[in-house]
Amino acid sequence: MTFKDIMKITFNLVVLYIVGGLLLATVYSKTSPIIFRLNEEEKQEALRQMMPEAELNEKLGDWEIHEKHAEYYAAKKGEETLGYIVQTFGKGYSSYINILFSVNSDFKIQKIDILHHAETPGLGDEIEFDSFKNLFIGKGVEQMKVDKMEPTDNILAITGATISTRAVAEDGIKNGLIFLKSALEGGQTHGASSH
Repeated sequence: MTFKDIMKITFNLVVLYIVGGLLLATVYSKTSPIIFRLNEEEKQEALRQMMPEAELNEKLGDWEIHEKHAEYYAAKKGEETLGYIVQTFGKGYSSYINILFSVNSDFKIQKIDILHHAETPGLGDEIEFDSFKNLFIGKGVEQMKVDKMEPTDNILAITGATISTRAVAEDGIKNGLIFLKSALEGGQTHGASSH
């Protein structure tokens, strides 16, 4: 192979990389706003589902847990605050679990939702089941403990997935409740950090 052949191949590869890069940049610039809008719509719908009777979910601020950005909201109907919605994260068996939960003014759980996780199929993914999520309804911070045996006033562990159960109850929701109480009592409504 001659020097001229090497230069020709090199030039062709450089042109190919530049064209490919420009195509990727163009696709990204066109799809990025659409993805952002769809994610925002999905988030707003998830917030509406947390407390359907609320007319407005007013963002109170941001906080950080496990070095992940999370938000919290006041759920309002007119001027009345019906409760609060908190996004939190728990460190599961194979992923960070993105959790959304709502509480009434007495800080009792009204509803929880699992927004994203990568837990083990057939075991840890049971955190998505209504039978698991319903265990939280009406419970407060003092009941965010995982028990392996029935009967319990706390949260019953999913068989074979205690780590995932603890990630949601003790790591995610309990820390979210502690943060929310602290933020509201301290009058803190913007920017917080919890690790």
